[in-house]
Amino acid sequence: MNAPGKNPLRAAGPLLLALFVLVALLAPWITPHDPTFGRLGDTLLGPGPGHWLGTDQGGHDTLSALIAGTRTSLAGPLAVVVSSTVLGVAVGLFTAWRGGRTDRVAGRVLDVLFAFPALLLAILAVALFGKGTTAPVIAMALAYMPYTARLVRGLALQEKARPYIAAYRVQGHSALFTTVRALLPNIAPTLLAQCTVNFGYALLDLAALSFLGLGVQPPTPDWGAMINQGQAAVLQGEPLSAVVPAVAVVVVVVAFTSVGENLGDRLAGREPR
Repeated sequence: MNAPGKNPLRAAGPLLLALFVLVALLAPWITPHDPTFGRLGDTLLGPGPGHWLGTDQGGHDTLSALIAGTRTSLAGPLAVVVSSTVLGVAVGLFTAWRGGRTDRVAGRVLDVLFAFPALLLAILAVALFGKGTTAPVIAMALAYMPYTARLVRGLALQEKARPYIAAYRVQGHSALFTTVRALLPNIAPTLLAQCTVNFGYALLDLAALSFLGLGVQPPTPDWGAMINQGQAAVLQGEPLSAVVPAVAVVVVVVAFTSVGENLGDRLAGREPR
């Protein structure tokens, strides 16, 4: 039984994330059917023993496509978050440590990047380099980088003023050693909380891109593409092929957000709600 005032979604978030990660890792071995092979005679079937979530208008098993799409739908946001975090940490630490003109110039560059929404940059990358995931992931990593850089810079400036940093300097340690060995571990928990929130946003952006037909291309299963392909099925009275991946996107985003909020509450010394 949950404690009074506690949000059950907060408790379920880590379990849901672990479940989706496990499904993504085991996807090739647990899909009941080939998600890329459809039978024209099996189009728009309702849920049943052979197809537990029915089939789409191409005769593909919805459950198999959902399971296989977990891997592609999570891999893209993971690449965005890892890339943007690495770049953001490097920029944030460098500007905080150097200060002065370097900090001011970097701040103006970050302001310019802030002006471009991640999805808009991803669409521009597709227009320049073609459909797929590589160009949008790179573009979105650049779009998300300023958020991490600003966070890291602010945290690093606070830590830089603490006595332990001065102690490392007195001992003759280099700036690189001090930031990696002492400063970075102290800001890592807050950075991790930000990463979980960024993952949810990246998942939504990449799903929207696939929904528009600009991201993951058929026959590779992807939740955003499944929603797009299932639109016609909704009008024909078989909405599961579109509704199920949409629910999966919402559940994963809510789970990541709840985990991030939990981490933020703990770091701030508040009792998780």
